[in-house]
Parts: sequence; structure tokens; C-alpha cells
Amino acid sequence: MKLEILAAESLGVRSLCCQVSLPDRCIVIDPGIALGYKREGLLPHPVQVAVGRQVRQKILDVLETATDIVFSHYHGDHVPLKNANPYQLSFHALSDRFWNLPCWCKSPNDLSAEMHKRFEDLKENFGANMVVTEGRKEGPLAFSHAVSHGLPDSRMGKVMMTRVREGGETFVHASDIQLLNDAAVDQVVSWQPDIALAGGPPLYLTRLGENERHISWENALRLAKQVDTLIIDHHLMRSQEGAAWLEELSASAGKKVYCAADFMNESRRLLEADRTLLYREMPVPDTWHPDYENGLVDVDEYLE
Repeated sequence: MKLEILAAESLGVRSLCCQVSLPDRCIVIDPGIALGYKREGLLPHPVQVAVGRQVRQKILDVLETATDIVFSHYHGDHVPLKNANPYQLSFHALSDRFWNLPCWCKSPNDLSAEMHKRFEDLKENFGANMVVTEGRKEGPLAFSHAVSHGLPDSRMGKVMMTRVREGGETFVHASDIQLLNDAAVDQVVSWQPDIALAGGPPLYLTRLGENERHISWENALRLAKQVDTLIIDHHLMRSQEGAAWLEELSASAGKKVYCAADFMNESRRLLEADRTLLYREMPVPDTWHPDYENGLVDVDEYLE
């Protein structure tokens, strides 16, 4: 089994997309991307946009060899979108091959009207290839029942976790659980993963209280003790506070707890966390974003 994390906040974008390669299958989980449309009143900086384009292309390239698609839920940083904004993954970018792949997905239950529409948009294109698999097994894949997106009473809906088991190795993708729900963490532990990739707590949100922070910390420590290789990213790495939290967690656990960039041996790119700094150091013309949407600017110059 080989795990490659394709997109995450520590890699410069909003996502938790990964590829799990088995001898006879290539499973891509949550092929979506976003940049955080507004943060502190600012649109994504051109550096974010440039990196986002690179990451988006990487996902598209991997999808050309995929054998299976998994959707944990229907937020815009986890699925392609029919009506994507310029910084997301659009249906229009996908090849016909994508829609002919088996797609294992969360049910349309407990979804907002907007999320339900996204489910229907995907279902319209996948047809019978899109199969609701909560609580089911499919070959080397197993799927959890729906668990909370964060706290048990979260208004953000629910997500489906995925286990991949092959050749004595087990990987778990625990998307957007934020380590705030004991039941979700219990499920991860019960699967006994060798490697787990989980969304951490959104420390950048002021509404996250001290009790919630304590819950996420204790659950993170519990996972660190139970899982050989623990990777925590996504919401956590949308702030420099999250990066410091991860370092403190490693110290408390007495072992390295990774973010996606660490695991992939790449430099951390906390671009959303540094958006205000990027604008200060590299000012952006007022017309840049409309010009980008109209194909009038070269974003690659910002990669330098």
C-alpha cells in the first residue's frame, strides 16, 4: 500500500485529498480543492491561486489512473462542483473517464439544500456508478456510518470515514471529524490503522471554545498513542496557531505527529494562514482577480 497526500492546507490549499495505491487499485479520496474565498476580507492571494492551479492539475492527473473515487461529504473543498468558483475544481475540468469510475459516497441524508444539490449534480453524471456506502464494505474498502463534521450537534452536517486494508496494512481517512467527536475517534481506533489522516480542530475560528479545544487535544493524544503514523491537517493548518499546536502535540505524545507536508517530505505552505502577510509583502492590483477570472493574467510568475 502506498499513500500520497495530494492536497491539504499544509500543501497550500483547502482539501484533504489523497491517493491510496494498491497492487490492483488506485483509490482517490475527496478529489476537491478550495482556497477559502474570503479570509479577513481578502480574496486568495495570487500566490495561493498559482499553487492552487498546480495542486488542481496534480489531482486531475492522478484521476486519469484512478480506479475508485470516494466522497466523504459534499463541501466544496472535497468534491468537484458543477458551479465552481475560479479557485475550485469544476466539472468542466474532468474527463469523461472520471464519470465512468465506481464512486463510493456518503448518503444524501442530513444535508443542507445546497449540499443535497451537489449530491444530485454528482449523481446525475455518475449515474449507477455512484453508490452510497455508509456502514458497508467493498473489497479492501470499508466505510463508517455517518459521523459529525466536528461537534456531535454540528450544523455542518456529517461525514463518512474510509478504511483501506491490504497486505496487513490499514489506512484510515477521517475527513473533517476535527477530533471533536469521541464516537468518530472511537471508530478510528477500532479500525486499528497503521496510518491515519484526520482533519484537526479549526483553531482559527473564534467560536471554538476552551472545552472544544480540550476535547480535540485529548482525542489527538489518544490517536497518537494508538496509531503508528498519525497525520493531522485540514482545518488545523489554516492558522499558525494550528502549526504550533501540532508541534506541542508531538512533544506531549513523545513522537512525531505529522501534517500532510511533513508526511510528503515537502516544505509547509500555510498560505491561507499567511494571506494577510502575503498581501502586505506582495501588494495586488485591484483588478487582479477579475483579470484572472477572464484569463488576462499569468499566475505562474507568483510561483517564483
